[in-house]
Amino acid sequence: MTEVVAALIYKGDKFLICQRPENKSNPLLWEFVGGKVESGEDGRAALVRECKEELGVSVKVNEYFAEVTHEYPDITVHLTVFNAEIVRGEIAKLEHNDIKWITAAEIDDYKFCPADKIILEKIKTCKSNTPK
Repeated sequence: MTEVVAALIYKGDKFLICQRPENKSNPLLWEFVGGKVESGEDGRAALVRECKEELGVSVKVNEYFAEVTHEYPDITVHLTVFNAEIVRGEIAKLEHNDIKWITAAEIDDYKFCPADKIILEKIKTCKSNTPK
């Protein structure tokens, strides 16, 4: 099983989503910023690294939000999502095809990676998770 982490980053009532590049698995599907946890790395450190590599920003990893295990045809992932906030830098598209800020009401307008389904449902139903 592959350990994967992702960041749920809010700006007001909107959260950040990223569109996967055409040349990777699940091409052009939407996801949260994040990636694989490397050997010897904990999830929070991996998330800080991934946000720097993919968006060029430094983040503060806050509380745990949710987790899910999902079996793709070629890989099984254990995805852990943390609330996070950008503390330094401006977002840049370093790896993704596109980046958007959306509200929970707009989730169904985008086609997300299958592993994110449970996370997205929690975002829709947990209004208390949106920072004030």
